[in-house]
Amino acid sequence: MKNLCKPVLSVLSVFLFFTASAQDFAWTPGLQRAYTDLQKGKLANARQMLAREPAQNGVRVFVEDYADMLLLVTTDDDRAFASLSDREDERLDALKSLTDDSPWQRVLQAEVRLHWAFVKLKFGREMSASWDVIRAYRLLAENQKRFPAFLPTYKSLGTLHIMIGSVPENYVWVANLLGLRGNIRQGQQELQRAQADPIFSLEARLVDLMVRAYVLNFTDADGQSLRQLVTANSDNLLLHFFGATIEQKNGHGEQALAYLNTRPTGAAYQPMPIIENILGDVYLQKGQYNTATAHFRQFLASYRGRNFLKDTHYKLFLCHWLANRPESEARPLLEMVLRVGRTAVESDKAAQKFAEAYLKRGASANQKVLMRARLASDGGFTDSALAYLRPYPETRFATLAERAEFNYRMGRIYQRQNAPDAAIPYLSRALALADTPDGRRDQLSFGASAALQLGYIYQQKNDRIRARSFFQKALSFKHHEYKNSVDNKAKAQL
Repeated sequence: MKNLCKPVLSVLSVFLFFTASAQDFAWTPGLQRAYTDLQKGKLANARQMLAREPAQNGVRVFVEDYADMLLLVTTDDDRAFASLSDREDERLDALKSLTDDSPWQRVLQAEVRLHWAFVKLKFGREMSASWDVIRAYRLLAENQKRFPAFLPTYKSLGTLHIMIGSVPENYVWVANLLGLRGNIRQGQQELQRAQADPIFSLEARLVDLMVRAYVLNFTDADGQSLRQLVTANSDNLLLHFFGATIEQKNGHGEQALAYLNTRPTGAAYQPMPIIENILGDVYLQKGQYNTATAHFRQFLASYRGRNFLKDTHYKLFLCHWLANRPESEARPLLEMVLRVGRTAVESDKAAQKFAEAYLKRGASANQKVLMRARLASDGGFTDSALAYLRPYPETRFATLAERAEFNYRMGRIYQRQNAPDAAIPYLSRALALADTPDGRRDQLSFGASAALQLGYIYQQKNDRIRARSFFQKALSFKHHEYKNSVDNKAKAQL
């Protein structure tokens, strides 16, 4: 009898251990519904379901943190950030107190750290955000070693490997010093693997498409995949929003409008004032200045944060300036850029830079022509962009920077119109103008950007030798304002 009790007790102890582990990290039906609602942007519904779940469950801790992250990044509310920021440490401590033998323990700690890294970047806390990313990476790398078959690890680990692989050359030594290892191909493979996980599949698919849009080269096939994803999730506000930002980034303004105009609405969804800002952007690109102005004004009326204020006043200035409204109406809008908001996000930094230059030196009529063409081309409205530039020869533009931009814009317009042979001479000319001492070789962005686009064109022509030479040429420009973005894309293609 004594000998029989030992194995029974052993089996019982193992059973009790795994039962406790499962209770520590249980994806209950209520938590699954709450997480799904958060991914759709239904914040209030999710919070109601969370309130009914056991507080000691690590999954509840994670989903509550996701809810706070969603609130902070959609509102940019400094007071909310101040009142909620202590919760990061509280939640990390709660997760650390749960069983160390579950693969969820490190994954959910890493997710919480990445939530707060994203939030802190929005609120200008770059250093603290960086440490959160580093610690999240170490947690995920450890989890991969201990539980290599655990798919949820790979959604965020793959994303971080892509980020590490995209680090500018002059910062690679920092990543190495911190023990951060990874590359873009590895990260993509991990994201593909994570898409088989039933919980994180949707996020992994979206992150993969965003990587293709912002780091790699977004193709027509990628656009089709994005449309299928949004169509299959018609009640998901966040997918409509991210779909619009991806398409806008890739010069498909009409598709961005389609996503936003068909987005789900109603009291169940978290308000997202930034959507009005994006709508204003697209109508500005279309040259519909009154409609754009109305959307920018609506954004300012409903938004309570400090990001995007400089950008929005700059865009309001453009609506007046490009519509040839009196300087007395346009200039005060640009003066506001210097007085409002902060420069935590790239668009606000660019607005500040433009305002300082314009208020100091003014702008020529040529710059107004180039701005109209730039906006229309960026939005994919290429017929309008071509109509703005076609009447003018290169000699119309006085400075080398204006001539380089004229040629770059013409090249991009023809490239977007699927006329690569017409684009090549213009892009080559833009590269030649910028790739000289007088072209301030390391300051004008048009040279590096033209080289990148020529690389894409020759890649499509299957001329690998020329494509490689242009991607390498793009990397050779050292100090232009879009260096990180251009370098990431060129390195990914190489």
